[in-house]
Amino acid sequence: MKYVIVIPDGCADEPQVSLHGKTPLAAANVPSMDAIAAAGVVASANHTPISLPAGSDTANLSLLGYDPKLYYTGRAPLEAAAQGIALGAGDWAVRCNMVTVEDQIMRDFTADHISTEEAAAVLATLQEKLGNEQLRFHAGVSYRNLLLVQGGVFSRDTRTIPPHDLTDQYILESYPRGPGSKLLTELMGKSHLLLAEHPVNVARRKAGKKPVTNVWLWGQGSAPSLKPFEEMHGIRGAMITAVDLLRGLAKLIGWKRIDVPGATGYLDTDYAAKGRYAIEALKDNDLVCVHVEATDEASHEGRVEAKIEALEQIDRHIVGPVFDALRCHCEWRIMISPDHPTPLRTKTHSHGDVPVAMAGTGIQPDGFDRYDDETAAKSSLKFPAGWQTMGWFVGRS
Repeated sequence: MKYVIVIPDGCADEPQVSLHGKTPLAAANVPSMDAIAAAGVVASANHTPISLPAGSDTANLSLLGYDPKLYYTGRAPLEAAAQGIALGAGDWAVRCNMVTVEDQIMRDFTADHISTEEAAAVLATLQEKLGNEQLRFHAGVSYRNLLLVQGGVFSRDTRTIPPHDLTDQYILESYPRGPGSKLLTELMGKSHLLLAEHPVNVARRKAGKKPVTNVWLWGQGSAPSLKPFEEMHGIRGAMITAVDLLRGLAKLIGWKRIDVPGATGYLDTDYAAKGRYAIEALKDNDLVCVHVEATDEASHEGRVEAKIEALEQIDRHIVGPVFDALRCHCEWRIMISPDHPTPLRTKTHSHGDVPVAMAGTGIQPDGFDRYDDETAAKSSLKFPAGWQTMGWFVGRS
């Protein structure tokens, strides 16, 4: 059996006035996703337990079949795994965003999509001035970076807020709270002073780009322990993504990581390349998962037309070709599912159900012929504990 999962990150949304009451998924022209719905079943799943943050970390753990109530320790440890960073007992990883804050308002949680090279230069300065043997800054991709803290200064009671939850909002009441929060707040404040006239910012201002005003620290966690996916389901998996969170999660569950040239984790990603690499990966892997961040980024920016365009690109260049290739195999299944809703209205992740479409060998059609939020809400097939969806999909439940 061959399996494919396509994750259009954060594509679940609310009806939009500008779309005459339709959601972006319903308004988009996605014939291949609709064909999968018509050939199989449409369902709804909730990957974000109300007791946990509505983040991509908890949601993707659930989507890949791991109960986040049992396995979730924080976002940053998953990204550390992607970079090959091993966390020892008592070590914590913290997400370190490059951000632009003006007049105490979060103007841009990506610092105008700072380049990886620029971010590395900024982090080198922070390590020189603020780092030591217990505090180490690690460069990632663009605005997504890490701080490693040796020693148990944090706990489950430490509370931080993702900067993408604060877009265009005042941040004064959103600084870290609880054990270890003093350290994080002090580092954020000191970074502001160090970066004011940093050469990277001088050059960015001259180029008309937003500066990195400071780092924003959040998503702290200790090392998780995840049972290998193959041990659970007898299936070898591979992950295609441009995002360290998914790369790290794939590594921790024993999946192969497939890097695709031109995959950016943004709206300009090479959709067609992801489709081609997924088809090629099916030759050597039982299951191939293709994650696309573009839909989520469009929501964070509040851009409805960009979200629709991303959905249509995913359908045309990934879902369509992969669906065609799958049907050349004797036995196959495919699932389309976002991890969590990301409403354009709020520009951030939220708890709640997401639409799921599954088709293939042994799946009897349920009569629905559309893949969208409204259709999923009508379906009687529901997974309130979203992590159980995977077992149903691979035929193990």
